[in-house]
Amino acid sequence: MMARHFQNHRLHLAVTVLMCVFVSVDGVSMNDLLERASQLSDKLHSLSTSLSNDLDSHFPPTGGRLMRPSMCHTSSLQIPNDKDQALRVPENELLSLARSLLQAWSDPLALLLTEANTLPHPERNSINSKTRELQDHTNTLGAGLERLGHKMGTSENLSTLPFNNNDLGHDKISRLVNFHFLLSCFRRDSHKIDSFLKVLRCRTSKMRPDMC
Repeated sequence: MMARHFQNHRLHLAVTVLMCVFVSVDGVSMNDLLERASQLSDKLHSLSTSLSNDLDSHFPPTGGRLMRPSMCHTSSLQIPNDKDQALRVPENELLSLARSLLQAWSDPLALLLTEANTLPHPERNSINSKTRELQDHTNTLGAGLERLGHKMGTSENLSTLPFNNNDLGHDKISRLVNFHFLLSCFRRDSHKIDSFLKVLRCRTSKMRPDMC
Protein backbone atom coordinates (compact mmCIF):
# COMPACT_ATOMS: atom_id res chain seq x y z
CA MET A 1 0.00 0.00 0.00
CA MET A 2 2.84 2.41 0.91
CA ALA A 3 4.71 1.54 -2.29
CA ARG A 4 1.64 2.26 -4.42
CA HIS A 5 1.05 5.55 -2.59
CA PHE A 6 4.68 6.57 -3.18
CA GLN A 7 4.41 5.70 -6.89
CA ASN A 8 1.20 7.69 -7.22
CA HIS A 9 2.84 10.64 -5.45
CA ARG A 10 5.84 10.54 -7.79
CA LEU A 11 3.53 10.34 -10.81
CA HIS A 12 1.54 13.33 -9.56
CA LEU A 13 4.71 15.41 -9.03
CA ALA A 14 6.08 14.48 -12.45
CA VAL A 15 2.87 15.40 -14.23
CA THR A 16 2.52 18.66 -12.25
CA VAL A 17 5.99 19.75 -13.36
CA LEU A 18 5.22 18.70 -16.94
CA MET A 19 1.96 20.68 -16.90
CA CYS A 20 3.77 23.81 -15.73
CA VAL A 21 6.38 23.69 -18.49
CA PHE A 22 3.93 22.65 -21.19
CA VAL A 23 1.68 25.67 -20.89
CA SER A 24 4.66 28.04 -21.28
CA VAL A 25 5.27 27.76 -25.01
CA ASP A 26 6.91 31.07 -25.92
CA GLY A 27 10.26 30.46 -27.56
CA VAL A 28 9.85 26.68 -27.44
CA SER A 29 10.55 24.72 -30.63
CA MET A 30 7.91 22.63 -32.36
CA ASN A 31 9.80 19.43 -31.57
CA ASP A 32 9.99 20.32 -27.87
CA LEU A 33 6.27 21.11 -27.76
CA LEU A 34 5.41 17.78 -29.34
CA GLU A 35 7.77 16.01 -26.95
CA ARG A 36 6.01 17.58 -23.98
CA ALA A 37 2.58 16.82 -25.44
CA SER A 38 3.58 13.18 -25.98
CA GLN A 39 4.86 12.87 -22.43
CA LEU A 40 1.66 14.34 -21.00
CA SER A 41 -0.60 12.16 -23.17
CA ASP A 42 1.40 9.13 -22.03
CA LYS A 43 0.84 10.12 -18.39
CA LEU A 44 -2.85 10.58 -19.13
CA HIS A 45 -3.15 7.05 -20.50
CA SER A 46 -1.15 5.63 -17.57
CA LEU A 47 -3.44 7.40 -15.10
CA SER A 48 -6.57 6.07 -16.79
CA THR A 49 -5.07 2.57 -16.65
CA SER A 50 -4.35 2.96 -12.95
CA LEU A 51 -7.91 4.16 -12.38
CA SER A 52 -9.25 1.14 -14.27
CA ASN A 53 -7.23 -1.13 -12.00
CA ASP A 54 -8.77 0.54 -8.96
CA LEU A 55 -12.25 -0.12 -10.32
CA ASP A 56 -11.44 -3.71 -11.23
CA SER A 57 -10.37 -4.43 -7.64
CA HIS A 58 -14.03 -4.62 -6.65
CA PHE A 59 -16.31 -4.99 -9.61
CA PRO A 60 -19.66 -6.83 -9.38
CA PRO A 61 -20.71 -9.61 -11.79
CA THR A 62 -22.59 -8.01 -14.66
CA GLY A 63 -23.90 -11.01 -16.58
CA GLY A 64 -22.99 -9.64 -20.00
CA ARG A 65 -24.10 -6.09 -19.30
CA LEU A 66 -20.70 -4.63 -20.23
CA MET A 67 -21.05 -2.49 -23.33
CA ARG A 68 -19.11 -2.72 -26.57
CA PRO A 69 -16.45 -0.17 -27.68
CA SER A 70 -18.67 0.69 -30.67
CA MET A 71 -21.09 2.22 -28.16
CA CYS A 72 -18.55 4.84 -27.02
CA HIS A 73 -19.72 8.35 -27.93
CA THR A 74 -16.49 8.92 -29.89
CA SER A 75 -16.83 5.81 -32.06
CA SER A 76 -18.27 7.78 -35.00
CA LEU A 77 -15.02 9.67 -35.52
CA GLN A 78 -13.15 8.33 -38.55
CA ILE A 79 -9.60 7.72 -37.38
CA PRO A 80 -6.58 5.71 -38.58
CA ASN A 81 -6.73 2.04 -37.55
CA ASP A 82 -2.98 1.59 -37.18
CA LYS A 83 0.38 3.34 -37.36
CA ASP A 84 0.77 2.85 -41.11
CA GLN A 85 -2.51 4.66 -41.73
CA ALA A 86 -1.60 7.42 -39.26
CA LEU A 87 1.68 7.99 -41.11
CA ARG A 88 -0.30 8.80 -44.26
CA VAL A 89 -2.58 11.36 -42.61
CA PRO A 90 -1.49 15.02 -43.09
CA GLU A 91 0.06 16.48 -39.95
CA ASN A 92 -2.60 19.15 -39.44
CA GLU A 93 -5.35 16.53 -39.72
CA LEU A 94 -3.59 14.24 -37.26
CA LEU A 95 -3.41 17.05 -34.71
CA SER A 96 -7.09 17.89 -35.32
CA LEU A 97 -8.04 14.25 -34.67
CA ALA A 98 -6.18 14.26 -31.36
CA ARG A 99 -7.79 17.56 -30.38
CA SER A 100 -11.27 16.39 -31.44
CA LEU A 101 -10.97 13.26 -29.29
CA LEU A 102 -9.69 15.24 -26.33
CA GLN A 103 -12.38 17.91 -26.67
CA ALA A 104 -15.08 15.22 -26.79
CA TRP A 105 -14.20 14.23 -23.21
CA SER A 106 -14.93 17.57 -21.58
CA ASP A 107 -18.53 16.75 -20.54
CA PRO A 108 -18.00 13.00 -19.88
CA LEU A 109 -15.08 13.69 -17.55
CA ALA A 110 -17.18 16.27 -15.70
CA LEU A 111 -19.85 13.59 -15.24
CA LEU A 112 -17.30 11.03 -14.05
CA LEU A 113 -15.92 13.52 -11.54
CA THR A 114 -19.41 14.26 -10.20
CA GLU A 115 -20.21 10.55 -9.87
CA ALA A 116 -16.81 9.54 -8.44
CA ASN A 117 -17.42 11.46 -5.24
CA THR A 118 -20.28 9.14 -4.24
CA LEU A 119 -19.48 6.02 -6.26
CA PRO A 120 -20.43 2.84 -4.34
CA HIS A 121 -16.91 1.40 -4.38
CA PRO A 122 -14.41 0.75 -1.53
CA GLU A 123 -11.67 2.59 -3.50
CA ARG A 124 -13.89 5.65 -3.92
CA ASN A 125 -11.37 8.14 -2.48
CA SER A 126 -8.61 6.98 -4.82
CA ILE A 127 -11.02 6.90 -7.78
CA ASN A 128 -12.24 10.40 -6.98
CA SER A 129 -8.69 11.76 -6.70
CA LYS A 130 -7.50 10.16 -9.93
CA THR A 131 -10.61 11.24 -11.82
CA ARG A 132 -9.92 14.83 -10.78
CA GLU A 133 -6.35 14.43 -12.03
CA LEU A 134 -7.66 13.06 -15.33
CA GLN A 135 -9.80 16.15 -15.80
CA ASP A 136 -6.97 18.53 -14.85
CA HIS A 137 -4.42 16.86 -17.14
CA THR A 138 -6.93 16.66 -20.00
CA ASN A 139 -7.60 20.40 -19.71
CA THR A 140 -3.87 21.13 -19.65
CA LEU A 141 -3.16 18.94 -22.66
CA GLY A 142 -6.11 20.49 -24.51
CA ALA A 143 -4.78 24.01 -23.91
CA GLY A 144 -1.31 22.90 -24.99
CA LEU A 145 -2.59 21.30 -28.20
CA GLU A 146 -4.54 24.46 -28.99
CA ARG A 147 -1.34 26.49 -28.71
CA LEU A 148 0.44 23.87 -30.77
CA GLY A 149 -2.24 24.20 -33.46
CA HIS A 150 -1.68 27.96 -33.60
CA LYS A 151 2.07 27.41 -33.85
CA MET A 152 1.57 24.94 -36.72
CA GLY A 153 -0.81 27.33 -38.45
CA THR A 154 -3.66 24.80 -38.55
CA SER A 155 -7.28 25.92 -38.83
CA GLU A 156 -9.97 25.17 -36.26
CA ASN A 157 -11.27 22.06 -38.02
CA LEU A 158 -12.44 20.00 -35.05
CA SER A 159 -15.14 17.35 -35.15
CA THR A 160 -18.09 17.68 -32.77
CA LEU A 161 -18.89 14.51 -30.83
CA PRO A 162 -21.88 15.23 -28.57
CA PHE A 163 -22.32 13.45 -25.24
CA ASN A 164 -25.93 13.38 -24.05
CA ASN A 165 -25.85 11.38 -20.79
CA ASN A 166 -26.78 13.28 -17.65
CA ASP A 167 -26.14 10.51 -15.13
CA LEU A 168 -24.84 6.97 -14.82
CA GLY A 169 -28.00 5.45 -13.38
CA HIS A 170 -29.53 5.24 -9.93
CA ASP A 171 -28.87 1.72 -8.67
CA LYS A 172 -25.46 0.55 -7.48
CA ILE A 173 -24.78 -1.92 -10.30
CA SER A 174 -25.76 0.50 -13.07
CA ARG A 175 -23.56 3.26 -11.68
CA LEU A 176 -20.53 0.98 -11.41
CA VAL A 177 -21.07 -0.60 -14.83
CA ASN A 178 -21.60 2.72 -16.60
CA PHE A 179 -18.68 4.38 -14.80
CA HIS A 180 -16.47 1.45 -15.76
CA PHE A 181 -17.63 1.55 -19.38
CA LEU A 182 -17.17 5.31 -19.76
CA LEU A 183 -13.70 5.04 -18.26
CA SER A 184 -12.83 2.19 -20.64
CA CYS A 185 -13.83 4.45 -23.56
CA PHE A 186 -11.61 7.21 -22.21
CA ARG A 187 -8.72 4.79 -21.72
CA ARG A 188 -9.07 3.64 -25.34
CA ASP A 189 -9.24 7.19 -26.67
CA SER A 190 -6.32 8.38 -24.54
CA HIS A 191 -4.23 5.62 -26.11
CA LYS A 192 -5.24 6.86 -29.58
CA ILE A 193 -4.38 10.45 -28.68
CA ASP A 194 -1.02 9.33 -27.34
CA SER A 195 -0.33 7.32 -30.51
CA PHE A 196 -1.29 10.21 -32.82
CA LEU A 197 0.94 12.65 -30.96
CA LYS A 198 3.89 10.27 -31.01
CA VAL A 199 3.48 9.75 -34.78
CA LEU A 200 3.18 13.52 -35.23
CA ARG A 201 6.32 14.08 -33.15
CA CYS A 202 8.14 11.47 -35.20
CA ARG A 203 7.09 13.00 -38.53
CA THR A 204 7.94 16.53 -37.44
CA SER A 205 11.39 15.31 -36.43
CA LYS A 206 11.81 13.83 -39.95
CA MET A 207 12.47 10.38 -38.56
CA ARG A 208 12.22 7.35 -40.80
CA PRO A 209 8.76 5.67 -40.73
CA ASP A 210 10.25 2.47 -39.30
CA MET A 211 11.54 4.49 -36.35
CA CYS A 212 8.12 5.90 -35.44
